[in-house]
Amino acid sequence: MRLKLEKRREPSLAMLVITPIASVILTMVIGIVVFDLIGIKGFKAVVDIFLSPILASYKWQDVALKAAPLVIIALGLSVGNRAQVWNIGAEGQYVIGALCAAGVGVGFGTTGGFFVVLLMVLAGIVGGGVWATVPAWLRTRFNVNEILSSLMLTYVALQVLSYLVGGPWKDPNGRNFPATAPLDPSQTLPVWHGSTVHLGVLIALILPFVFWVVMARSEFGYQVRVVGSSPTAARHGGFDGRSTIFATLIISGAMAGLAGALEFTGVLHKIDLGFPSGYGFTAIIVAFLGRLNPIGCLIAGTVLAVTYVGGQMAQTSVHIPNSTAGIFQAMMLFFILASDILVRYRIRVIPSAKPAPIAKAEV
Repeated sequence: MRLKLEKRREPSLAMLVITPIASVILTMVIGIVVFDLIGIKGFKAVVDIFLSPILASYKWQDVALKAAPLVIIALGLSVGNRAQVWNIGAEGQYVIGALCAAGVGVGFGTTGGFFVVLLMVLAGIVGGGVWATVPAWLRTRFNVNEILSSLMLTYVALQVLSYLVGGPWKDPNGRNFPATAPLDPSQTLPVWHGSTVHLGVLIALILPFVFWVVMARSEFGYQVRVVGSSPTAARHGGFDGRSTIFATLIISGAMAGLAGALEFTGVLHKIDLGFPSGYGFTAIIVAFLGRLNPIGCLIAGTVLAVTYVGGQMAQTSVHIPNSTAGIFQAMMLFFILASDILVRYRIRVIPSAKPAPIAKAEV
């Protein structure tokens, strides 16, 4: 008996739903085992990481604040990934978006109000989109791999950040610490009374449904799907693959820039060297865990946000390292990618052929 992988005519809908859930459960089980082996209460640690942020209502606003940028960036990445475009530089676009928003804030000084905040958010969107045009142009003009170009631009963005917060934008009252001056309260996003939840969380809740309509019900969404599944069919259908690649990269960059602007105006209110938080890289996991589906990205972003907050809680309760949440996130990505084989193929059991009997020689 032997096993054979047989390609499915089309992906199994049941597998598309089951594999992300199974990946999370398998990550939890392995986490329990590994923690127990190294002398940490495994069950307690996993409960704190995956369940305590949900069960403790006072942690919900922390989960919402962590989930918002993850969902927004993942939505942009999922559009590109559907077209087989791999933007790995969302972290840099996130930083540039925040810097562009900060530039507007610095320019207006202490002048605030609705229009100033709106200009800051729009500047973040434009900044992230423009930053993504570099790998988009290199890909469509010279066929340069966007994975490498977008990733390398992330480090360029970090250098730009370091220069601005340590030089022209450094707060003169910041005791020589490299950071921008805090935003004036009139330049920040409104928050719900008695909480830290800002308007950006509502935007992150609305955008998945907007993206679902665009991807499922518009000509552009159909074009993205066709270009991603069959470039040859796209050409025969009159779709320009290069313009689709360019557009999807700009959209992913703009969403990353939006997330950066919202994080700056809604949560941190200033930019320092610690502003890059890894959201751009974690959002890659969110996009795949959500199966490149906008509503799936909303759910997956919430799950990853829970691990962020739960990891902080577990540091206090069972004294695990701060990097543990990142390990769990990497495990989930590994399992979701590995399980894709079950989405595209079915396992067939082939019985071993019995050897033919050896004929006896006649005397």
